[in-house]
Amino acid sequence: MIRRHFLGRLAQGALLAASGALAACKPQSPATQSGAAGPAPARRGEPVKWKMVTTWPKNFPGLGTGANYLAELITQLSGGRIEVKVYGAKELVPAFEVFDAVSRGTAQLGHGSAYYWKGKSEAAQFFSAVPFGLTADEMNAWLYHGGGMQLWEEVYAPFGLIPMASGNTGVQMAGWFNREINTLADLQGLKMRIPGLGGEVLARAGGVPVSLPGGELFTSLQSGAIDATEWVGPYNDLAFGLYKAAKYYYYPGWHEPGTTLECMVNKQAFEALPEDLRAIVKNASRVANQDLLAEYTARNNQALKTLVTEHQVELRPLPDQVLRHLKALSDEVVAEVAAKDEQSRRVYEAFRDFREQVSAWSDISERAYLNARAAG
Repeated sequence: MIRRHFLGRLAQGALLAASGALAACKPQSPATQSGAAGPAPARRGEPVKWKMVTTWPKNFPGLGTGANYLAELITQLSGGRIEVKVYGAKELVPAFEVFDAVSRGTAQLGHGSAYYWKGKSEAAQFFSAVPFGLTADEMNAWLYHGGGMQLWEEVYAPFGLIPMASGNTGVQMAGWFNREINTLADLQGLKMRIPGLGGEVLARAGGVPVSLPGGELFTSLQSGAIDATEWVGPYNDLAFGLYKAAKYYYYPGWHEPGTTLECMVNKQAFEALPEDLRAIVKNASRVANQDLLAEYTARNNQALKTLVTEHQVELRPLPDQVLRHLKALSDEVVAEVAAKDEQSRRVYEAFRDFREQVSAWSDISERAYLNARAAG
C-alpha cells in the first residue's frame, strides 16, 4: 500500500498541473447524486458522495482491490471533495446488474468488464477482450490513441453512461479443467464457464459455455456443474482456491489476451461535477488502469510457482492443433458478431484495422525481443 499511496501523491500532482490547478483557482460548489432522482447541487464544502458497485467479490485480490484503489484515488486526488464507497457483488446489486444500476442512477460508478453487457450491445465486447485480439499494451494504444475510446463512449451513450478503462489483467490463462484436452474431440460437450466472445467460440467448437459470476466458480467446478472454468490467471486463481476443484491448468488465454476492466460513470452525475473534478475522475481511471496491469505482471509468476510447487497443479499448454482450430473459429465468430448491426460493424472494423497495424510493430519489437531473450 505504500507504493500505491506514493503513486497517488505523484498522480495528484500531475493531475493538478494538467488541469491548471483548477481545484485551487475555481472554488466551485460540487454536485452530488441523489439516488435515481438525478444530481443536485451540494452545499459549499459538502463532499459529493458516490457509490461504486462492482461485479467482483468484495476485496477480491486484483479485481476487487483494483476497484477499491480507484475509489481511494478519486477521493485522494479530489482532496476529499468526492467520497466513493465501494460495494462488492451482491452487496447492493447482483454482479450482472451493475450496468443497469449505474445507468438508472442507483450508483454513480460501476466496476466490471464490458463483455458482460453483450445483451445491451454486441459491440461492447470489443472493449473488453477479443479472442486472439489485442494485448494489454495494444489495447491501451487503441483506446487512448487509436480512436477506440471514442467508439466506446458512443456505444454507452444511449444508456446514459461514460466508460473509462480502469485496469487490465494482461494475458490470462486458458483455465482449469477436470478433463484433459489433447484433441479437438475433448472440447465436445465441455461445460465451461467462459464469458463473452470466447464463449461463442467454445460453443462453435462443440462446447457448452456457461455464464457465472466469480463468486460461484469454485462450488460449480467442485460439484461437477461445470467441467472447466476460466477466471483470470494465477494471482486470482490461487486466491479462489480453484486448484482444489480441478486438476489441469491450461495456457495460454487465447480468449482473453489483454482484458480491459472498466469504470462506467453515470453521465448525469459526471456532468454535474465541476470541470476539475471531472478531470480527476477521468485521470484517476487512467492511473488505476496502468497500476492494475503492473500488479498482475508482478504477482502472477509467484502465484503460479505456488500452484505448481506447493499444490502440485498440472500446468499444461493447449495443443497446437486445438489452438489453430480455435483461432479459425474465432475469426468466424467475431466477424459474424460484427455483422449483426451497424455499430458493431464499425467497431469491429476499427478494432481489426488497428490490430493489423499494431501487429506489424509488435512482431519486430516485443515478439522479436522476447524470442531473442528466450534464446540467449
